[in-house]
Amino acid sequence: MEGVIKEDEGVIDRPIGRDKKDRKLMAVDADGRKAVTLYSVVQRFRANTLVRFELKTGRTHQIRVHSKLIGHPVVGDPQYGFKRQRFNLAGQLLHSKELHFTHPVTGKSMDFDSELPDYFKKVLDTLTKTDLID
Repeated sequence: MEGVIKEDEGVIDRPIGRDKKDRKLMAVDADGRKAVTLYSVVQRFRANTLVRFELKTGRTHQIRVHSKLIGHPVVGDPQYGFKRQRFNLAGQLLHSKELHFTHPVTGKSMDFDSELPDYFKKVLDTLTKTDLID
């Protein structure tokens, strides 16, 4: 995330709908659908925060919209993030490390886990070496 999040954890409970100015984007909108995102800080750096998100709902661009709402957009996000980016990224630093859900047909619990992509690890290595807050 951009910036340093002060709280160790929090809940963002704000509805999300189509952006009224740009229909290709989503936005917090009182007329939108319920959207709940839980977050917890994993690591703080001088100008960034590594955050773990847990989605209680599954709205389009939910993490990106809620992160922007609290003033800490996803690093590298061209639509919802800062115009000036510190890292030269081809994408955003947003990754589904773990995914858990109940299969809608079989009712079976489904669990998936994946490693961070190399470009994400590279940014974390750089931040750990140069920007780590004790």
